[in-house]
Amino acid sequence: MLTPNTLAAAAAIAVPVLLTLSYAYACYARPFREHRRCKGTGRISYLFGRGWRFCPCCGGSGLRLRIGRRLWNRARRLYRDGTRNPSDAERG
Repeated sequence: MLTPNTLAAAAAIAVPVLLTLSYAYACYARPFREHRRCKGTGRISYLFGRGWRFCPCCGGSGLRLRIGRRLWNRARRLYRDGTRNPSDAERG
């Protein structure tokens, strides 16, 4: 039987799990996000005048890798390097 306490406890567990899974899916499906400083355009306008320059942080692409995807790539690289055969390391 669901009481208000058990329902609140189930919601307190389910909501963070759903948010984590949705962020993990976003990191998988769309690993890049628009860069905040240039708002995804890759350009930054000068303070005075009409000129612009390429954003130095994103290199003018307007994209940045999500933090979750960075962590995923690092964990995958660590696993790959730790399970590599010694004969594979000699090949490069």
